Amino acid sequence: MTSKFTDRLATLYFWATGCIIIVLLGWFLVRILGDGLPMLSWKFITGKPSEIMAGGGVGPQLFNSFYILFLSLLFSLPIGIGAGVYLAIYAKNNRFTELIRVSVEALSSVPSIVFGLFGFLLFVNWMGFKFSIIGGAATLALLNLPVLVRVTEEALRAVPGSYWEASLALGSTRWQAIRKVMLPAALPSLITGITLVAGRALGESAILIYTAGLSVSRFFPDFNPLSMGETLSVHLWYVQSEAIVPDARDIAKGSAALLLIVVLLFNLLIAIPSRLLQNKLSGGK
Repeated sequence: MTSKFTDRLATLYFWATGCIIIVLLGWFLVRILGDGLPMLSWKFITGKPSEIMAGGGVGPQLFNSFYILFLSLLFSLPIGIGAGVYLAIYAKNNRFTELIRVSVEALSSVPSIVFGLFGFLLFVNWMGFKFSIIGGAATLALLNLPVLVRVTEEALRAVPGSYWEASLALGSTRWQAIRKVMLPAALPSLITGITLVAGRALGESAILIYTAGLSVSRFFPDFNPLSMGETLSVHLWYVQSEAIVPDARDIAKGSAALLLIVVLLFNLLIAIPSRLLQNKLSGGK
């Protein structure tokens, strides 16, 4: 009798917790989108910002958000996935590898503002990049690396050991087994981790304030990695706190709604194919 009561109480608790989360998320979406959607227009999304006159857009900021995200993933994915493969397959269980794992976990919990200050000292000052897209992307890559390493290692360890043994038994080398068996089997989990990392990078502002700057290039789109690269999230912070344009509040509302829509669409465009791929792999077993 007691176990049944405990089970019902736990079920009620989890259902209530889930409903509360859904309600909070719904309120969050309705509040931001309700205020920001009326401000969105093609001119606002693609137009250039204005420092004094009303009616400026966020086109360069939106472009810089994706450009910096692309460069940061270009830097971090090969290193992060490679390090995860090393820890999961090649590394032996000793004090050195344990030190690496502890260091990676410690780095993943460091506040982003600390990475921003480190990027400011390393890329902006010491390496002479100044406030630039390349400096912001490189610092974002440092922020993403610990998460990518842990996600890759855990995804590979979740693959059944029989896959690895069968591949080696058929005569494949370690690299062939990793490339053709382990990574494809772990791909859904890897895609999920990359999606989380990319979504975090799209909404990051503290790092980019110190490394990419608070301004945009005169040219749009500007692919020069040494030009300043204010992103949409940084622009949202700027217009809400320091801008002098008369419609700063409206720009902030529109920027918040646009950033939310971009993050949601980005996650859906990656999550849906990942789910389909996972179902396909599950059906093929």
